[in-house]
Amino acid sequence: MEKLRRMMDFCIRHQTVLGYSIVSLLTAASEQIFSSSVVFKCPCNSENMLYGSVFLLVPAFILLVLGYMVNAKMWRLLTGSCHAEKRCSCSPRETCTRYCCVLVPVTARVFVAPLTWIAVALLRASFYVCAASGSSLIQGLMCKDKGEECHKLLVRVPCDEMLLDKENRSIESLSLQAQSQVIGWFVIAVIMIVALVFRCVSRGTSPVSYLQLKFWKIYLKKEQELFETKAKEHATRLAEINTKCFFEATDPVPFQTPSNEDWRKISFSYTFDLKEQYYSMIHKYINTNRGKSDRFRKGDQDPLALGFVDEENVSEAGF
Repeated sequence: MEKLRRMMDFCIRHQTVLGYSIVSLLTAASEQIFSSSVVFKCPCNSENMLYGSVFLLVPAFILLVLGYMVNAKMWRLLTGSCHAEKRCSCSPRETCTRYCCVLVPVTARVFVAPLTWIAVALLRASFYVCAASGSSLIQGLMCKDKGEECHKLLVRVPCDEMLLDKENRSIESLSLQAQSQVIGWFVIAVIMIVALVFRCVSRGTSPVSYLQLKFWKIYLKKEQELFETKAKEHATRLAEINTKCFFEATDPVPFQTPSNEDWRKISFSYTFDLKEQYYSMIHKYINTNRGKSDRFRKGDQDPLALGFVDEENVSEAGF
């Protein structure tokens, strides 16, 4: 039991890394299925370029769109953002800045799955070999001064290994595979470098220390747990009152619930203030006279290191 508890604690502490790892593994597994001969069959004609490119890029685009669709922070930003009253109260510059501050880190996370697909596909080389064998640019480079027959044979390379003698076939095939794998490793290297730089910049620009950042994350986790518990209790109690009044034809007793304005205020994107530090929008709302004080909307734009605040305060299943 103790080992199980330690394992659960480890998973909770490293849930972000584990989540990205699982997404990457599932993406790699999906690429393995798609690149199998059952699904992927290069036509080995003039359509090679289109067919190979579709298998390489379209699934990555679909994963990108799905990543945005399931991102809770994205929907927190968009929900109610086009309401008529809100459009009148926000300047275009303020709105654009707010959207950019949210979308940049969201996009960085969403790109994990698409880039994993592309990197794994390039390392396996099937899609690239098909697309490259039909590319006029690649044909021009590999068949220079070799005549028209070389172009015809190159198009057939992904399909028939016996078209050329073993020595020539291996040269052309391995050349395309090598190109694909080199590009694949280059993509992986760029991803790792960008991730490292982003991590260093976010931590370097953090307005709070390492241990306070750790405490902050613990607070947000507990606040979210308590919020969900209280919300369920409150919703259950309200449903019981309304259902009872419906069946018994009685008037409901007074029951306090947050107003639309209260819900809207705690749903704002988090802004950090060095002078008056709050750990969440609920914390800020409670300590600024229920959001009525001028201090409620004041604050700097989200530092990169504090982007987790909004993420912890929304449920990933809340769509």
